[in-house]
Amino acid sequence: MTASNGPERWAFELTHVLNAAYGTDRFPVDIITFAQDYSRQRFGDEPIVRIVGEDLPGFEGALYRLSSDRKGWAVIYNSSIRSKGRINFTLAHEFGHYLLHRTAFPDGLRCGQQDIVRWDSDYGQIEHQANVFASNILMPLDDYRRQIPDNDRIDLDEIKACAARYGVSLVAATLRWLGYTQKRAVLVVARDGYILWSRSSEAALKSGAFFRTAGAPVEIPISSLAASPAALLDGEGRMQHGPGVWLAEPVEEFTIFAELYDFSLSLLMLDDRPTRFYRVEEEGEMDLLDKMRFR
Repeated sequence: MTASNGPERWAFELTHVLNAAYGTDRFPVDIITFAQDYSRQRFGDEPIVRIVGEDLPGFEGALYRLSSDRKGWAVIYNSSIRSKGRINFTLAHEFGHYLLHRTAFPDGLRCGQQDIVRWDSDYGQIEHQANVFASNILMPLDDYRRQIPDNDRIDLDEIKACAARYGVSLVAATLRWLGYTQKRAVLVVARDGYILWSRSSEAALKSGAFFRTAGAPVEIPISSLAASPAALLDGEGRMQHGPGVWLAEPVEEFTIFAELYDFSLSLLMLDDRPTRFYRVEEEGEMDLLDKMRFR
């Protein structure tokens, strides 16, 4: 393998290494130990020698080359992050940068907290690649499909179980499921009454069920659970909605209000049957910014 390999290829190869060493039921991945051990064996002249938490205001993590008197690299994560799942994904993300991008960025990279990444820029593309690597190495698709088959209709409890299995955040686990499911579903992340970003499954996207968030701010429905955190029980709940609330068709809303991060996470489940709720021209050719939300 070379540094020119793509994120999926790297994750595929390293998944085989992990399977050979620990078996297939080996989750969550100890990304700290693995990143250091693998980099020492594979890239002995410039391994990852330090993985530490530090105060990084405005950043999730960073990859740094050590000073000239010490060969190697350091991975740093924001020690103020209280979610172990977010930290674990950040570490895998920075490991992805190390494998994929350290030659192009010899001084390293810093990764911000922005929920919306500019996928139309070269910098956005490398962040996307690091996220694809992290998702694949922490949540291999074959194992995830064994937990939730691609044609299963699910609720947030099943996604929460997968997040715990893989040691990732609920957002990361939901996005991984949306990437392969045959079901029509939409993830909405909102704050202060507006959608921060959203992601639709392929089936939902093709049917016209999506939110354009690249332009003017999009308000969440006033009758939704996401707009009424006081109506949730222990910060979460579910509700059936008729047409015209979230979308032009009925949806089942599963919402968790993450008070720690001051946002709501809503999974909207739609019926399987083909719908006539959306005009074809409403979808058009979606911007990359609309199609590729990850982190």
